[in-house]
Amino acid sequence: MSSPLVSRMQGFGATIFGEMSLLAARTGAINLGQGFPDTDGPREVLEAARSAIADGVNQYPPPTGLPVLREAVAAHQQRFYGLSPDPGTEVLVTVGATEAIAAAVLALCEPGDEVVTFEPYYDSYAATIALAGATRRTSVLRFPDFAVDEESLRAAFSSRTRLVLLNTPHNPTGKVFTRAELELICELARQHDAYVVTDEVYEHLTFDGAQHVPVATLPGMAERTITISSGGKTFATTGWKVGWLTGPAELVSACRTVKQFLTYVGSGPFQPAIAVGLGLDDDYFDGFAASLQGKRDLLVRGLRDAGLDVSTPAGTYFVIADAAGLMDKYGVSDAVDLCWQLPERAGVVGVPVSVFHDDAEAARTLVRFAFCKKDDVLHEAVRRLRTLAS
Repeated sequence: MSSPLVSRMQGFGATIFGEMSLLAARTGAINLGQGFPDTDGPREVLEAARSAIADGVNQYPPPTGLPVLREAVAAHQQRFYGLSPDPGTEVLVTVGATEAIAAAVLALCEPGDEVVTFEPYYDSYAATIALAGATRRTSVLRFPDFAVDEESLRAAFSSRTRLVLLNTPHNPTGKVFTRAELELICELARQHDAYVVTDEVYEHLTFDGAQHVPVATLPGMAERTITISSGGKTFATTGWKVGWLTGPAELVSACRTVKQFLTYVGSGPFQPAIAVGLGLDDDYFDGFAASLQGKRDLLVRGLRDAGLDVSTPAGTYFVIADAAGLMDKYGVSDAVDLCWQLPERAGVVGVPVSVFHDDAEAARTLVRFAFCKKDDVLHEAVRRLRTLAS
């Protein structure tokens, strides 16, 4: 018999994150492949979750999310960006940002519509677009600065463009899109009457004074933008899967219609805990970003000492390195081969960036490493990586 998997999902196997995490476990290597912290989030947030469980917040929450979290999300958008979503009609709580992305794409795209996104892209983007029966059109961000190529971006738009799916700060490159780049994207979206769905889960994790600019704050964009974020990255609680989206009531309603048939609801007792996190003082947000910047610097230095060319990220959990020199040294053909060998050669796991591309050649020699780990883990990873240069 032929494969029972529907044709539009052929080619989407196990995620690279799962494969590399299994490789790390099997070899005892340090896992810098998957982007999750190895420390817990702020005490106030953890205590709020324990209290919610003890207080009986363990059944189905409302389909749109607990009011306390929807109100906290609305207050967060006002506090940091001057946006004023109605918590009753313009905020929807989801099971992580991944579900929010899926709900938005499935709600807004018909088969045959086109979705513009940038590559490299987070792997769920391609799968979700395929599930919707839509067509992916991409513009490549190229190492080392990952700047937007205006000619390529303009060429990605057409009369069939329905949606722009944008991630800033950007995984896997660590790029923070500039205001000028965002204005170009928005200009094209307006010209083609397209919606913009923005994945902003790393909104508070920017470095060196880089400024995150939400697309919804730009002129003429609030009415056509769905903004997505989550508590997982900001509060080091990735396993809780508490996300949300905000936007105009009619767009949020469309997403809610789809979302209710994906998971219905989830993360009940964690929702009030994330609400507590969103209300923390600025000291927390600034301190967490500063801590990550120090971890970034530690790993960047170590990768350079190992003989890799490194693009210093302006945000997120990740750094991308060009390992072309190591490939010549060890006789491997591309970053995929190198990443399978790194646990044996250096005791460290990374992820080949080409798996996030349609044009694999654009990232043939690039590897992504995560620096959201304890300092002692990073120091040991750096010590091991430096052996590659010897």
